[in-house]
Formats: sequence, C-alpha cells, structure tokens
Amino acid sequence: MKKTTAAPVVFEPEFIEGLKLMFEQKICFNRLLGLRVDRLSPTEVSCHIAMQPDLIGHYGHQRLHGGVIASCMDGVAGLAVMAALGAKHMDDPVAKRLLRFDRVGTIDLRVDYLRQAIGERFEVRAQVLRIGSRVANLQMTFWGEGEVLIATGASAFIVS
Repeated sequence: MKKTTAAPVVFEPEFIEGLKLMFEQKICFNRLLGLRVDRLSPTEVSCHIAMQPDLIGHYGHQRLHGGVIASCMDGVAGLAVMAALGAKHMDDPVAKRLLRFDRVGTIDLRVDYLRQAIGERFEVRAQVLRIGSRVANLQMTFWGEGEVLIATGASAFIVS
C-alpha cells in the first residue's frame, strides 16, 4: 500500500502579514523588545532583535538582560503556536485563524542560559514539537552572532 504525503501548507500573504502585524506592532512588549519576524512556517519560526541600551542587563559587560532572552523566547514560541494553529485550520478564513491568538497562552517555560549575550544582533527560533487539541509543546533557541548558541528553552502553551 502506498503512503500518501500531505501537500505542504502554504500560508496566504494576508495570514503572514496579519501575524506579523499582531506580533511586531500590536503586542506592545514585543515592540519594546524590537522583535522582528524573519521566517514563518507551520512548524518553525525565526525572529531577531538588535541590541539596545534599554535591554542591557549588566552595564559593565554590555550584555543582554536574561529576562529579555526569556521574554523573546516566550514570544517567539507563541508566534510558532499561532503559525501551527493557522496550518491546522487552513479551512477557516484568515480572519478566523488570526482570532485564535486570543486562546493562546504560556503555561510553562524553561530557559537554560549557556553563554553571555554580547553583540549587536540576536536570533530567536522556535519549533513546534506537538500541537494537540489543548496543549502545544515547543523548543526554543537563542543565538548570537556567528551562530553562537546563547540559550535553549522549552515551553508549553494552552491552545484551546
């Protein structure tokens, strides 16, 4: 018996722009952090932030505050959940899929800090491991310049 593979999900430009607008502009804290979307797929997202004086945690070393790292990882994980939900409900209109954001929330977050975050630009990636009817599980990574791994994380989100 032949195994059939599902066609890859291709998001409509309206869905992508709606998610980006929500994530980058309407979520005030993301705007404060300067989070910008680079890549968006049904299972993975990637964003970046630029170093800003207001984000420094240690003035002597000019390193990024650990809370900024955790917040970025949490935010990007939430975006990944939204993309996964968007892919899961492709039969719904774009506007209805974007409204699913109202029912998404972090229920668990773990961050392991591996190195100091010193640099001008940082990348944050999140991968959806599983999305169920009530909970989604994700892994996140926080990268410095030159693909230096700064932190890893795992999270669970409520999606119902």
